[in-house]
Amino acid sequence: MKLNFDALRQLPDRWAKPLAFTACGIVLVMSGISCRTVNRMAVVLPEVPGANYIGSKECEQCHEEIYRDFATADHARLIAEGPNAKNVGCESCHGPGSLHSDSGGEIMPPYSFTAGRPVSTDPGAQFSNPPPRTTQTVCFDCHADIRGKFNLASHHPVPEGRMTCTECHSPHKGSAHTSGGMALLSRNEGCLKCHPAQRGPHVFEHEAMNEGCTTCHDAHGSVNAKMLTVRDSNLCLKCHFQTVRSGQLLIGGSDHTLRVQQGNCWTAGCHEAVHGSRVSSSLRF
Repeated sequence: MKLNFDALRQLPDRWAKPLAFTACGIVLVMSGISCRTVNRMAVVLPEVPGANYIGSKECEQCHEEIYRDFATADHARLIAEGPNAKNVGCESCHGPGSLHSDSGGEIMPPYSFTAGRPVSTDPGAQFSNPPPRTTQTVCFDCHADIRGKFNLASHHPVPEGRMTCTECHSPHKGSAHTSGGMALLSRNEGCLKCHPAQRGPHVFEHEAMNEGCTTCHDAHGSVNAKMLTVRDSNLCLKCHFQTVRSGQLLIGGSDHTLRVQQGNCWTAGCHEAVHGSRVSSSLRF
């Protein structure tokens, strides 16, 4: 935007200054807008024939505890204020709930994640209940990047049906991580429920365990074996820096010139006990 200040100077003083300030303000606002990066995603909620969205407040009548606790959930922060929030909340995952509410619960919500009661066959019923979507399919509607990770070679068995998202994530209450919290190690608890051998206690602890399991593993999926975030010994070298001195490759002050040729840190017979050891400070079994 180009301002004609000569034209402004020809105006009466009582007009010139306000117009100049206004024009400068417009330039500043336009500059801010042009330089701003917007990163938003809109999710189109499913339409189900014969069912309408009624808002989460209606769910409170029967699901009082879930409705009350949802105010503490991470997902509750996504709800907008005012009428824009009517179609989100409970129904953004469970589908439009008018028929479920009107039938007193006899007709299950479109996406109840269970087989539920039989659909009403009364002549007046206009609702055809589609097969319940699996939990992860509903999650993937918003978390498309996580869907991609589960398609990678090494992943938790969610697509195979042996796990569900809600085993590690709580949609209705508190942190989205079932073991979330302020404590640094609390998120490890979710992993250690299924991997108790890595819990310890160990005489010699691997410091990486104090940083959390996700320091080395991608919880959803990875192109690397064992869902490692980085392949080979490069994973270890994120924390254990290497230096070259007089033709020697030094890692941790020890000569590794020949050792690195024998395999990964945990497969070459040197540091197999990567989570912790009871016998060796070098993390050997």
